[in-house]
Amino acid sequence: MKKLIFILAICVFPNLIAQEVDNKPKLVVGIVVDQMRYDYLTRFYDKYSDDGFKRLMLKGYDCKNAHFNYIPTYTAPGHASIYTGTTPKYHGIIENNWYDKFEKKIVYCVNDDTFNPVGTTDNYSRVSPRRMLVTTVADQLKLHNQQKSKVIGIAMKDRGAVLPAGHSANAAYWFVGKDEGNWVTSDYYMTDLPKWVKDFNKSKTVEKYLTTWNTLYDIKTYTESGPDLNDFESGFKGKETATFPYNLKKLSKDNGDLDILKVTPFGNSITTDFAIAAIEGEKLGNGSVTDFLTISYSSPDYIGHNFGVNSKEIQDTYLRLDIELARLLKHLDNKVGTGNYTVFLTADHAAVHVPAFLESLKIPAGYFDKKVFKEKLDNFLLKRYATSDLIEHIGGFQIFLNREKISQLNLNLQEVQQSIVDEIINYEYIDRAYAAHTLHNKAFTEGIESLLQNGYHQKRSGDVLVSFNAAVISYGRKGTTHGSGYLYDTHVPLLFYGNGIKQGSTLQKVKITDIAPTISALLGISFPNATTGVPLEFVLD
Repeated sequence: MKKLIFILAICVFPNLIAQEVDNKPKLVVGIVVDQMRYDYLTRFYDKYSDDGFKRLMLKGYDCKNAHFNYIPTYTAPGHASIYTGTTPKYHGIIENNWYDKFEKKIVYCVNDDTFNPVGTTDNYSRVSPRRMLVTTVADQLKLHNQQKSKVIGIAMKDRGAVLPAGHSANAAYWFVGKDEGNWVTSDYYMTDLPKWVKDFNKSKTVEKYLTTWNTLYDIKTYTESGPDLNDFESGFKGKETATFPYNLKKLSKDNGDLDILKVTPFGNSITTDFAIAAIEGEKLGNGSVTDFLTISYSSPDYIGHNFGVNSKEIQDTYLRLDIELARLLKHLDNKVGTGNYTVFLTADHAAVHVPAFLESLKIPAGYFDKKVFKEKLDNFLLKRYATSDLIEHIGGFQIFLNREKISQLNLNLQEVQQSIVDEIINYEYIDRAYAAHTLHNKAFTEGIESLLQNGYHQKRSGDVLVSFNAAVISYGRKGTTHGSGYLYDTHVPLLFYGNGIKQGSTLQKVKITDIAPTISALLGISFPNATTGVPLEFVLD
């Protein structure tokens, strides 16, 4: 009976059926804000305009309880997880930089010396997405449409552009500051920059932002953040205090020339400028199939590391980012058409309040000294095994053992791993520690243990994984960082808006790995090939 009704519908209402098939967005725009806590939406809400964050929150779907489900919560794993729909356990991007057990050296997540930079003399821009082991939602879109869809990735950080765009992207562009101030790419994608990129670089658009950074509104109205002058911010070289205003042109000489713009809200403005140029230059959203634009706003991370969560600088950054979002959405309305595009906005991680600030309020916090930790651990190993050469590398939240040395001494690897766990669990600021063999042989479904396991890649991760106490970081006493499995690092915004999206909100806990399958379901394409997340059905119209 249902088949008969469907056949009759095709015969009687062919235009309606065609409309349903064609009613997919012309363009998907994925926006990642680097280092954005969820409470930045609520804390600064009253000072946002109606056309930026509020437009997405009130006219789209607001997932208020979205979390990362692994450790470590860093930039590269975050971007990879958002777009692959899985965790480092499967996509392999375990940190921004990690120790390669086979090459015996630190490797960078997107470094690839088989490719050359395009548009710059900066050899650091030898990159590709090859260290990411699985597909992204953008890859699946191109596979579905026989490579007809255009996929462009944009971010000030190369990893924020390369990983989201995936393996088969048309292009990924990132920003080289210093004395260049250009958007560049790698010959993984192309051998020469398109004309529109060259035109943008020649336009000197970037240089106009080398001005004075003062607060957008009267600083006295910034009541949602702490005092401008305090002991918890790093600031810029050449300026005695981390206080407004900042003469960027003057300060640039001691702060990396045009690189200083990355550590200001103007980095977000430059990113929006370039994203709009990409929409125009590539005619995104104007073809016969869906295109995909990934945008990562990198500057909030630089600013957060420098000034911390409670700073006037962070508040100003988000009030200005709100305006940038409004500008981007307005351009999409005009060029792609209202109702013809879909946007999602999230973050790659959040951040903890500066521990020194928390300590001043008598809230438990602290600083982990890696040098002292290693010395203490070496002394233990020397007493236990008569050698101090068993540690090959300590980085992030992991300890890598010298397996060759362990083999030479006829030691049992699992026993050495467990002896280290049993030792360091007694050290100050160590909350949890697990040996690799435990993560191999036991399945955890909740808590920090589950997050460690989701971030553990059997081939790339270390022999012992650790988790610090809450609000304890391995970092300087000014500014802040991230990386843990605590809520201050895992809880981020997740907003959906536009074509195919319902209007509403939920407090149901969702995972960042649910984004890619949700967008895949919206587009009617296969999920990324290692997806562990699930479509958020209640978001889709």
